[in-house]
Formats: sequence, structure tokens, C-alpha cells
Amino acid sequence: MSCAMKSLVEDNDRYLKSFQLFLERSSEHKCMQDFIHGILPDILASVGEGKANLNVMGVGSGAGEIDLEMFSQLHLKHPAVTVDNQVVEPSAQQLHLYKVLVSQKPNLDYIKFTWNKMTATEFEKHWRENHLTKKMDFIHMIQMLYYVKDPGATVTFYQSLLDRNGKLLVILVSGESSGWGKLWRTFRTQLCNTEISQCVTTGDIKAYLDSKTVSYQSYKLPSQMDITECFTEGDQRGELLLDFLTEVLDFSSTAPPELKRGVLDLLKTPDCSKEVDGRVIFNNTLEVLVVDPLQ
Repeated sequence: MSCAMKSLVEDNDRYLKSFQLFLERSSEHKCMQDFIHGILPDILASVGEGKANLNVMGVGSGAGEIDLEMFSQLHLKHPAVTVDNQVVEPSAQQLHLYKVLVSQKPNLDYIKFTWNKMTATEFEKHWRENHLTKKMDFIHMIQMLYYVKDPGATVTFYQSLLDRNGKLLVILVSGESSGWGKLWRTFRTQLCNTEISQCVTTGDIKAYLDSKTVSYQSYKLPSQMDITECFTEGDQRGELLLDFLTEVLDFSSTAPPELKRGVLDLLKTPDCSKEVDGRVIFNNTLEVLVVDPLQ
């Protein structure tokens, strides 16, 4: 990454703004909800195996909307069960929003929430230093492995916390099917500040799991995002979306001209996007990996 360019996550306010716009412009939450209501219930039915209490952990849970969607399905499958839920989230603002959401939702008294304002790496350090031995029945890491230094090692640590019928659910952009995969394969060295964020896809995680002969199941979640404004010079929303796509703060004004031109040209190609009614629609396909416990 050029020293003139900074990672988007260094400016939390701009990151959250660009993320919010991304959610508005994409079908990401919709495709996750389809998965949560369609496929996840059968996965959740297999965890716990007769326990009266389930241990759940959300790593990078954000403001909690997706967590609570999953809990509604878990409760349908295990109506008599209580839940200990460890929330691991480094953003004070996101944790606050999560707590507000919990306070407004009825019928969550079967869940005990423990709030950990930490990164995944800080939480791992905390767990090891305190010699904690509690085993987890369900751990989810949704769209967060971009922000750890060693995604493979992080997956292995959290997998090691699973009880024998536990499941680790990872959601990332698809390596083979999404525009992100092509963008990052092409510009990884210029865009990725590996101290802060990784251009990681499910392709990388699957290759890592295969190398360790770990068993997992995978599910594609087709999703798309309207990025039309990215191609209008000076458009504020377009610049926010470009920051999100490249993970670079103020990409339009700080990227070298040839890099900016290369990224914009690639974003318009069929490998990344399609044109629909004059709009440029980016392929945001996600993939879910459901990882089994260590044998």
C-alpha cells in the first residue's frame, strides 16, 4: 500500500458512514437473512445435543441485528434452552447500538449477554491469559476476518473453542464468485495494508482449512450492490463507496492516478459488475463456511 494512502478503518466515523451506505446500496443483509431463515435452522438443530444451556459467541457482532435474527432461529429449534452469549466487538458505538436493540426487543430473557469491547485478537489474548476452558456450541464470525492479522490462525483458535457438536460459522466475500475476489487478486499489493486489513476471501480460508484437513460445509449467498455513483467524479456517495470497495481512506483523492484509473476500469468489467438499466451493479456474492470442531 502506498504510504500516501491510509486504511479506511483508521477513521472510524468514515468507515461507519461508508459501511452504512454499503448496506443501503447492497442486498447483503437480505441474502444473510435468507440464509438465516432457510439453511441455518438445520445447522442450529445439530448443536447442543440435549443441553439445557448453550454457549454462543459473536466475534465482530457490530450492532447486533444479524445476531438477534440468528437467536430467533436458535430459540425456535431449542425453545427450552437458555443461552450465554459472549459479544466480542471493538467499536463502542456499535456495542451501544447492540445494547439499545436488546433493550427494545421483547422475549430475550433466555439470553445472558456478556459484552467484550475487544478485537478478536485481544479477546484471544484475554482467553489465553485467563486460562479459560469454557467450550462453545456456536460461534459466528461475519464479515470480520478482513481485520485480523492472520485470518487462518484466528479461525483455528476460535475453532479450538468448539464443543464436540459445536459449529463455527464464517461469512466472507466469495473468492470465486464475487467482484471482490477479482478486485483483490488484481490490486492486493497496492490496496491491502496487511498490518490493518486483509484482502481475504472464502477462497483463502477454504485453502487454509483444506491444508489442515478440516471438514466444513459451504453455501453461496448471491448478493449485489449499486456502485453507479463511483464513476461520477466528485460524487460524495460514490467516493464513500470507493473507500469501502478499496478499504482505502479518501481513495479518490489519495490514490495514484494510474491506480484509481485501473480500479475504476476493472470495476466496470464483467468480472466485477454488470449494467442494468443504466446502473452499474457490482457482484457482492458472499459465501458461508460452517466449520466443524477440531478432531
